Amino acid sequence: MMKWHLKAACMASLILTACSSEQPGTGGDQPKPAQSKARAGATVDSFHLPRDLEIQLAESALPKHLQEGATIYVLNPRKGFEIARAGGNGFHAFLARTGDDAFRGDWPFTAYRNDIIYPIAFDEVGSKANMRVFFDAAELQAKGTPPADLKKLIKARYASGHYKAPDRGGVSYMLSPILRTYIDPERSGEVETSTNPHIMHYAPNVSNQALGGVKPGINPLTFVIQEGPHGFAVQHLGEKEMAAIKTQYAPMLERLCGLNPLWCLPADNGQESAAGGS
Repeated sequence: MMKWHLKAACMASLILTACSSEQPGTGGDQPKPAQSKARAGATVDSFHLPRDLEIQLAESALPKHLQEGATIYVLNPRKGFEIARAGGNGFHAFLARTGDDAFRGDWPFTAYRNDIIYPIAFDEVGSKANMRVFFDAAELQAKGTPPADLKKLIKARYASGHYKAPDRGGVSYMLSPILRTYIDPERSGEVETSTNPHIMHYAPNVSNQALGGVKPGINPLTFVIQEGPHGFAVQHLGEKEMAAIKTQYAPMLERLCGLNPLWCLPADNGQESAAGGS
């Protein structure tokens, strides 16, 4: 959901915000068990994560006091998202493997990536609005819709008003210590791994200027992204809170790094970046 230059923001926050980037088409294959080449048709195995790890990543999007009572989803690559654990507090969390940002901009979406790590959660109102994009995309991908066709369809649905704005104020959480997704999806399909925990408040048709927002980036001041019906006012956590989240989930991060080098934060592998296949 973050739609700004994460690479530049990460360079400005090297102490607590670790990033590893990849420009599609610039590297070679990554070692198994989890290869990270984008594919025109992603197979079941290419998206596989251990179920407990997928659930933990989904939960990590939420603050601790909301995790136990939330509805948690896991991805069935043959069908789409399925409920792994029903909850009753009105919050919904999942790990997206094709995020809504894949449908931004005019760059060609020619292959589904299998290295995206996008933990996100929505409240009740968001689950009926913004969350639908993620679930529709997963279902259509499972049915074999080609990437370019899926992007065209989702963009058309946005333009037609098929995807409605939230009908009241609310919140989406992205508090996980890891996010691997597109850096600036309005311009290109370049992806990056970062530590970037933040909270997003629904801000339909509110401009960054009207809110008095700062330039989008990783800083403690609020700014608006995706100006328009599906806009968000973004608030990052403070440095101490960000560091605490990384510490809290250190075992999870280590496990991810062991599965795929593109899921290693630079602070974990001692490298500035991890190049991989496109």
